Amino acid sequence: MDHHAVHVVEGVDPRLSLTRSDADSPLDLPPILLLHGFGSSSRQNWVETGWVRFLNEAGRNVIMVDLPAHGDSAAPEDAGSYAPSRMRADILQALFDARVLPLRSDVPGSGVDVVGYSLGSRLAWEFGATQPELVRRMVLGGPGTADPLAMFDLEGAELFLAGGPASQDPTTADLLRMAQAGPHNDLPALLAMVSAIKTEPFDPQQAVPKMPLLLVAGDEDEYAEGITDLQEWAPDARIATLPGRNHSNAITSRPFKDAAQAFLA
Repeated sequence: MDHHAVHVVEGVDPRLSLTRSDADSPLDLPPILLLHGFGSSSRQNWVETGWVRFLNEAGRNVIMVDLPAHGDSAAPEDAGSYAPSRMRADILQALFDARVLPLRSDVPGSGVDVVGYSLGSRLAWEFGATQPELVRRMVLGGPGTADPLAMFDLEGAELFLAGGPASQDPTTADLLRMAQAGPHNDLPALLAMVSAIKTEPFDPQQAVPKMPLLLVAGDEDEYAEGITDLQEWAPDARIATLPGRNHSNAITSRPFKDAAQAFLA
């Protein structure tokens, strides 16, 4: 894998980690951008679960970006670095750094396909809506209309981390568990991200991606509430359901990988 940092965005270096893994015999198709979830990383979401190997063996080149304060990316002191709009701008810069070209009908490998999971799906939905000249197709895992990070009990989480009682909000407790699961996660920085996301809560109807979408979720995934609304709002979307899977373990599903690979072929 080729691993390097992303360059300057709007005069400020976000110090994001970008990793590229190319297939031995790549097909004449766009690279696939993989966007991980909150409290995770490219390695946890995509490498350790076998996604990168699976996609490379299918002939697809892969680009992964660690979000700020995740994986090998820096944890900026500037709170604005964690706002969804800023993260999308940084992702766009990452693709430019990876030499991704805008879509052209006469250049089959131009543009990019996107696979996002959880927070990565939220960012992908907005990214596809605002960068239609770049994104060909998208697979969104665990998507929903709600914004659990915007509803996160930030005060309760900070109190708990300071030695107080656990938050009584089950969503907050679950998200905090995800944040604590990463052995090297910077919890104060992740809470700064939550605070920034609260300033830009997810509004999927505000900007809707027009390219083909595959919406994938486990049938036990409570975070995917509203997935049928997303399908209705998007002009070209379909849903794939993973039996017996929830938000935590859908990412490891082989049917998920198979459905994504077929949809992006």
